[in-house]
Amino acid sequence: MNGVKENGEEVYSHHGVLWKSYGGHKDDDHSGTLSIIDYKCEMCIEWKPSEVSVDSDTNDQEWTMVNTGQQRRNSQGCNEVSSRSKLFVLRLADLHSFKVIKHGHQLLLQSESGLQSVFIFQNGNADSFVAALRGILKSAFKKDRHSYRVVRSPEAKVIDQSFAELELFTEHKSDYVWKFVKDFQYRPYETTMTAFSKLTDAWLYGRSSEEKKVEDEVAELLTQSWTPDDQITHIGSEEYEVIGGIPLPQSVPVTRSTPLTVEQWAQLQDDEGRVTDVDMLKMIIFKGGIVPSLRYEVWKFLLGYFPWDSTNTDRQNIRKQKTDEYFRMKLQWKTMSPGQEERFSDYRERKSLIEKDAKRTDRTIEFFAGENNSNLQVLSDILMTYVMYNFDLGYVQGMSDLLSPILCLMTNEADAFWCFVGFMNRVYRNFDLDQSGIKCQLNELQTLLSVVNPELTSYIRHHDSGNMFFCFRWLLVLFKREFSQADVMKLWEVLWTDLPCTNFHLLICAAILEAEKKVIMEGNYGFTEILKHVNDLSMKIDLEATLCNAESIFLKLKLAAQLPDNVRKIIGLEPHAGYQAENLKSGDSQVNKTDSSLHDTEDSEIVDSLNAVTLVASNEEAAYNCSLNLNYL
Repeated sequence: MNGVKENGEEVYSHHGVLWKSYGGHKDDDHSGTLSIIDYKCEMCIEWKPSEVSVDSDTNDQEWTMVNTGQQRRNSQGCNEVSSRSKLFVLRLADLHSFKVIKHGHQLLLQSESGLQSVFIFQNGNADSFVAALRGILKSAFKKDRHSYRVVRSPEAKVIDQSFAELELFTEHKSDYVWKFVKDFQYRPYETTMTAFSKLTDAWLYGRSSEEKKVEDEVAELLTQSWTPDDQITHIGSEEYEVIGGIPLPQSVPVTRSTPLTVEQWAQLQDDEGRVTDVDMLKMIIFKGGIVPSLRYEVWKFLLGYFPWDSTNTDRQNIRKQKTDEYFRMKLQWKTMSPGQEERFSDYRERKSLIEKDAKRTDRTIEFFAGENNSNLQVLSDILMTYVMYNFDLGYVQGMSDLLSPILCLMTNEADAFWCFVGFMNRVYRNFDLDQSGIKCQLNELQTLLSVVNPELTSYIRHHDSGNMFFCFRWLLVLFKREFSQADVMKLWEVLWTDLPCTNFHLLICAAILEAEKKVIMEGNYGFTEILKHVNDLSMKIDLEATLCNAESIFLKLKLAAQLPDNVRKIIGLEPHAGYQAENLKSGDSQVNKTDSSLHDTEDSEIVDSLNAVTLVASNEEAAYNCSLNLNYL
């Protein structure tokens, strides 16, 4: 419910709410309306009785209990909150925490000074009010299923003031600041995919010298979201740190090949449908992708829906079993009663978020375009069923982006679900609530880049971008927003081969950044310019060239004689000392666990293997230059 309330805008209100204060002000319960009001300079939670106002001389710093009053101007020129006909006023800036109790029918608010008030919702429950409150207070950190604590930082006033002066947005300034900065610090997913483009565009266009000064202050605050201590992530007993000066060999020329054809796919299966040479198959896909007509079948293997050694009969049985399992899980949430939903707040929150995201996912693609498109409902149903399949992970914004191309290809609901499950098994760490998975990858990317291009790494670090946050979106949804649908499908199937290592996506990031080095450094780009430039690369990156460059980077690193062990681990190689000792002992190459298709060999053997290899499939020849060691073929 929206409206204007005495020079303030009513953001949300709920009628039929009883108020009981535990601060000593009132002993009786009162029925009235609980509202969130925006007074431009600040936002407040207000409650007033339905009929008659109650006079009170009681007034303290955080809880305001008044009857009448006039609007005043404060020292900063803002109108003070009008106190006409209100009994309870709490500034959001003074809210410490809130908690839903009594099966969702009561809401407890606690101020910074410790005063508490309970609001009893007679008509329905507190869910809608809490959802509205959380939508405003993106700084509300969920402590448990029903409790939220508002996270404060000493920079809050500085950021609010800086963004207000910039006048970047039609939204209310302080509200958008917390949505951007605090979401970025605590819940970066939505921020990365929506706010960045808008923010950087506004920062870089039409700004005055004064705005540029404010921009620099804001950039400094944003880079503080990771302190220097945070930038070293412990993985087991190892530390990832910035290093440089590692001698690398010359770049190795790399070319791409043709995609996997129907004839090759048939040749690589026996009479019963088993895949006879998985390594060969993955190499062909890595070097050229898959022809579109085969993706429907081959993706099910790459994503673990079907085992490589399954027969045609096995796959029919698996598909029937998995289809039954899917619809059983779907029935679990479809048959949930309103009463069950009312007592299941986590479920309600995830359902609401999925419904919103599904309606706006890839609407420019024909498969999801148009009003009342039934495919959007299928997308939503699959995501809801995944919540039942993996409730610990549930749903986080960005997952709909990963499901969309799979559903477009599979069209079948159950098939799309199980392929999505396989995809999520690969990238679920991207959606950790503490962002540890993404932070680890960003640290690994910085480590790789410091070896591949120390000059660019040093520049980035000295221009407030050392945390690599500008790559966040790339990693979160695996370049989904950077390439066209056709290119994304090819890129993902290449990544799913796990060749030449499971972190090949980080090498792709490094390849893109290397290609943009000249623009970034010669343009003397700072934090916001780098951020905007990276965003503007969307739909402008040459996928084939990038894949070649990423593969070339891998080969350079693999051939480097002095590559540190932490870098070797990132690209799937054994630690240097153990690797050499094992070679001296056995004289044979060792198969790396994360790179099972590519043998580690002596450097001379690798160089000898950098030659053209011709593969024959049926009556066609698929000749391509293979820049990896192919002794295993």
